[in-house]
Amino acid sequence: MGRGDLTDEQWAVLEPLLPRGARAGRPPLWARRQLIDGIRFRVRTGVPWRDVPAEYGPWS
Repeated sequence: MGRGDLTDEQWAVLEPLLPRGARAGRPPLWARRQLIDGIRFRVRTGVPWRDVPAEYGPWS
């Protein structure tokens, strides 16, 4: 877990507020928590999307 990533307690509060997919389909490639941590990293640091660390998923 990175220095600015969500803690388990913060994630437990946030996760129930996120919308769930209504239909079946291909499973997501990246965990929601990982994506949200990546978005938060990008906003916090101001780096371009291509410079976000690979641990948060691909920039594209």
